[in-house]
Amino acid sequence: MWTAVSRVAGLVREIAAAALYGIGPAIDAFVVAFQVPNLLRSLVADSALSAAFVPTFTELDEQGKRKEAARLAGAFVGIISLVLGIITLIAVLTAPWVMPLFAPNLPESSTDLLVHLSQIMFPIVVLLGLTGLVMGILQAHGEFASSAFVPVLWNGIIIAALVLVAPFLEGDAQISAYAVGILVGTAVQLLYLLPGLRGKGPFTISLGRGNPHVRRVLGLMVPVTIGLGLINFTLVINSYVADRIPGEGAIRAIDAAFRLYILPQGIFSVAVSTVLFPLISRMAARGDIPGMRQAVTDGTRQIFFLLIPATVFLALLATPITRLVFEHRSFDGAATELTSSALLFFTVGLVFNGGSLLFIRSFFALKKTWIPTKISLGTLVLNTVLDFALYKPMGVGGIALATSVASFAGFVAMGLLLRRELGGLNVRWMADGFVRTAISSVWLGALGWGTWHALDGALGRSLPAQLVSVGAAMVAALLGYLAAARGTGMPELRLMARTLRSIRA
Repeated sequence: MWTAVSRVAGLVREIAAAALYGIGPAIDAFVVAFQVPNLLRSLVADSALSAAFVPTFTELDEQGKRKEAARLAGAFVGIISLVLGIITLIAVLTAPWVMPLFAPNLPESSTDLLVHLSQIMFPIVVLLGLTGLVMGILQAHGEFASSAFVPVLWNGIIIAALVLVAPFLEGDAQISAYAVGILVGTAVQLLYLLPGLRGKGPFTISLGRGNPHVRRVLGLMVPVTIGLGLINFTLVINSYVADRIPGEGAIRAIDAAFRLYILPQGIFSVAVSTVLFPLISRMAARGDIPGMRQAVTDGTRQIFFLLIPATVFLALLATPITRLVFEHRSFDGAATELTSSALLFFTVGLVFNGGSLLFIRSFFALKKTWIPTKISLGTLVLNTVLDFALYKPMGVGGIALATSVASFAGFVAMGLLLRRELGGLNVRWMADGFVRTAISSVWLGALGWGTWHALDGALGRSLPAQLVSVGAAMVAALLGYLAAARGTGMPELRLMARTLRSIRA
């Protein structure tokens, strides 16, 4: 539930930013300035650290070695603070020479802004490293709510900066308020999580010299870092290629489309994968391979059940959704057309990207971290080649399609190799879920598009009219999908009913 709320809050943040900054060189500079620290974060902090840390921490806890687990956590507090602090300092000092390389076609005035914004946001690297460690400890203890809530808090602070501070500023200071909001929000979410560690320590801070478990986690982090960081490499490469497209706004259009595309994945597949990761890590630690096979198979079906209908809805209503969310004040009709074109092609790979996330976590639980890393490197190369091949004939749509094709290739490769590692997966059962979900989604698409088309023609394009037409289309699509899913006897509905009953209880 908190994951869903956080993604909606993130969408509100994007709406506020689009209305305030529109598209153009300034917001393009901000997008690149945020992507580079975010790339560093993904390489050495946050999710990568958590994914390498949780299996080892969980294994020690499972074996009753709680003091060793606490010493491991304390060692990483020291390592993260020292190493990421140095990396952050170097990044800030070298930004004037390094950052312009990521967007060489920006106007000179925007290049100076790019450097300034990146220097404001680089400290999030060390903050997110510590946040990822705290989240890993909490999730290893089966506590998910607080770590799922902090993105809501993070987005709330940024929205406040965009709504209450930025409109009253002028020039570069206006967009600098966005960067400061991100930095403050990142610090606050770490402070919010710290009380959750009470009673789980003590975590004696050290550098972990001579600790074999520290070396083990660091060894796991190398491939995990590469594997989880590649999605952000992809975003940076997409922006670099988009910078070559004639005209203004290509970088921002792809970024805005990506935010809409990633919304259902962030709500559904991230939630499923986050909850299953400690479970399958414990199964791996116990050698319960049959249990892992069942958990991965059922988890994949759940992701199909949630993301295939989202794909159909986003693809059919790409323009109305983009118009409703972003087309306000500085974000005009041309920007909507550019963004919806990218969104349409991004949706092709949505379900495969979501399924890959669960497969990657399964490899991490097995400590077979190099397998998804090698596959992810291959998909990055494929994505880059297709970016350069498709951006000229297809514009922003070609860049989005390149990402989708690479996502499909990665999903297939990881599925085949995970099946080998687990001694088989129930592919027939997963295919059954895919087919039933696809059939049910036909009804979703028909009812959703038909409802929107009728109401759009009758009510017009005012903001209240768009809220009614798109909202009614979503409700009609959901009801049609659930009815069709029930008619085809999908077991995922029973799982949802049990979950809702447990929440009410």
